[in-house]
Amino acid sequence: MAADATSSEGSARRVLVTGASSGIGAATVRHLRSLGMEVVAAARRKERLEDLAAETGCEAYPIDITSDTEVAALASHLEATGGLDAVVNNAGGALGLDPVASADVDGWRRMYELNVLGTLRIVKAVLPLLRASGAGDVVIVTSTAAHAPYEGGAGYTGVKHAERMLATTLRWEIVGEPIRVIEISPGNVATEEFSLVRFDGDEERAKKVYEGYQPLLASDIADVIGYALTRPEYVNLDLVIVRPRAQASNTKIAKNV
Repeated sequence: MAADATSSEGSARRVLVTGASSGIGAATVRHLRSLGMEVVAAARRKERLEDLAAETGCEAYPIDITSDTEVAALASHLEATGGLDAVVNNAGGALGLDPVASADVDGWRRMYELNVLGTLRIVKAVLPLLRASGAGDVVIVTSTAAHAPYEGGAGYTGVKHAERMLATTLRWEIVGEPIRVIEISPGNVATEEFSLVRFDGDEERAKKVYEGYQPLLASDIADVIGYALTRPEYVNLDLVIVRPRAQASNTKIAKNV
C-alpha cells in the first residue's frame, strides 16, 4: 500500500482524464505520465489530444461527454483495453458573469451539461471498472465556486455546488468499497482558456482577472491531483481547496496594482 503509481496488481495505474486538451486537464496528463502512469486523455478537440499524445505518450480519446452514446463507447473501450484504476473528472467551465436578473438561460444549461451531467455520465460509466480494479479513485475537480457564492456567479457557483454534492454523496453511498472519492477545488488558476471562454473571447477582460498578483498555474493543480492519487490506498483526501496565497476568498484578493 505504498504511495506510488502502480495498481494493486503492481502494474502502472491507468487513469482517465477528461477535459484533457488544455489547461488543468493537459497539465494533469503531463504530470501523471511523468509519474509513470498510463493515461487516457479525453476531450472534444482531436488535434490537441493528438499533439499531447505525441508529447507525452498518453492515449488520445476524442469524446463529447454530453453524449450518452460516446460515453458508453468510451467505457466499452476502456474495459476492452485493460480496464481503469482512476478517473480525473476535469471537463467543465464557466460562461459569463451575468446577474440573475439578466441570466443567459442557455449558458446556464450548457454549464450544467458540462460540469454536472458530464461528470455524472463519466462516473456512472466507469464505476464498474474502478470496482473491478480493486483500488479505484474518482477525482472530481470542482472550484472554490463550489463552496461560496459571488455576485454575477450564480450560474457557475450553482453548477459547481451541484458537482460538489455529486462527489460528497457518492462518497457516502459507496463507503466501504475500495474506491476513494477525492474533490479538488482550485481558486484562481491562470490557464490559456478558462477566463477567455468565460468572457466570450474578450482577451482584455480575461487578463484583468489575473493582474496584480500571482495566480495558480495549471501545473500546481496537476501536482495536487498527482499527490492525491499516489497516497496509500487507505488514505483519502476528501477535499483539497487550493488558492493562491493572495486570494482569501472568491472575492477578496490582495493586488499590488
